[in-house]
Amino acid sequence: MSEPRKIVVVGAGLGGASAAAALRERGYPGEVLLMGSDPHRPYELPPLSKGVLLGTTDEPDWVHDEKFYAEKDIRFTPGVTATRVELGARLVLDDAGGEHRYDRLVLATGSRPKSLPVPGGDLPGLYTLRSLDDSLKLRSAFAEAERVVVIGAGWIGSEAAAAARSHDADVTVVDPVAVPLSTVIGETIGGVFRDLHTENGVHWRLGEQVTEITGGPDGVRGVKLGNGDELQADVVLVAVGAAPRVELAHAAGLELSDDGGVAVDAGLRTAAPDVYAVGDIAAHFHPRYGRRIRVEHWQNAKDQGTHVAQNLLGENEPYLATPYFFTDQYDLGCEYRGLADPAADELVVRGDLGSREFTAFWLRDGEVSAAMNVNMWDDGDALSALVDGRTKVTAEQLKTADLASLA
Repeated sequence: MSEPRKIVVVGAGLGGASAAAALRERGYPGEVLLMGSDPHRPYELPPLSKGVLLGTTDEPDWVHDEKFYAEKDIRFTPGVTATRVELGARLVLDDAGGEHRYDRLVLATGSRPKSLPVPGGDLPGLYTLRSLDDSLKLRSAFAEAERVVVIGAGWIGSEAAAAARSHDADVTVVDPVAVPLSTVIGETIGGVFRDLHTENGVHWRLGEQVTEITGGPDGVRGVKLGNGDELQADVVLVAVGAAPRVELAHAAGLELSDDGGVAVDAGLRTAAPDVYAVGDIAAHFHPRYGRRIRVEHWQNAKDQGTHVAQNLLGENEPYLATPYFFTDQYDLGCEYRGLADPAADELVVRGDLGSREFTAFWLRDGEVSAAMNVNMWDDGDALSALVDGRTKVTAEQLKTADLASLA
């Protein structure tokens, strides 16, 4: 494979920016174009639902400082959206009238918040949370609101609910599930988060469907539930998940996976010559799991962006990193490593759920498939080793033995 003269990266979030930077770190001398529809320079998303929304900071964690892209000779075009990819011509077109030929192409277009398909789901004044501007607007709304309804009890909804309570708003969270976060961490551990929010004044409407958002041209007034109740609200946040931005890839003819992402192999390559995908949109064939997985967390975007650079320059190394994410809610902080199926895997708890100082493990066929440390920070390396190595252990060993020795 000859060295490319020009590499175009579509999407200037963490994945795209990491790819562009890694190319320069590897000494690539050719042209690098980094296209981003966001008006800001690349930033990390986790602070948007944490520090920025809480009001402890006005800025996210910038991926690089302001001068980085010019100093590294990376052509960065904020506020410019790619509108079409012509695979045969190796061409990217944008909404500013630009045409950009490429030798290698990286798609890192990220995700958008899902909408709620109910009457009133498009009313002005509904909030979603994905960008820095979204977070700043929502923070201002929380500060002035008396009553907030959060639709969705996933990670974003849970963190936003905690932030709204910090602004002294009355907060209700609605979700069809019986226990928040149960599809990811199961009902037992999800119950820890439910109880945490309850202790901090959040009202739950679990196991209930939203049927309508009420209001008019001046904004929202409330949320109607399937049982006929209407929850009054000054602010309604829709946090029902994210959808990968694959319209560009789909229109170009790239293969999509069953989960809606762009199908890529172990090395993050699509079936189209010299086209790669990373981050939220990448349905990546992971050798460890023997199937495609698509991960929407910041660590995955960062690591895939960094990893893809070597393959853009002629290598063919599989991406093998274990999924990882973290959350901070009130006085609870945790890290999660791996990929569990809470409906099928055996849950093992080391420590005390009641004090919210514990480590949860999920075992599959006697191997550690995932681990989650909650308000315990000394065993991170051992947990990574146990999950990465799919270590065979017993439940009793996980509860009582020295974790480093098991790893």
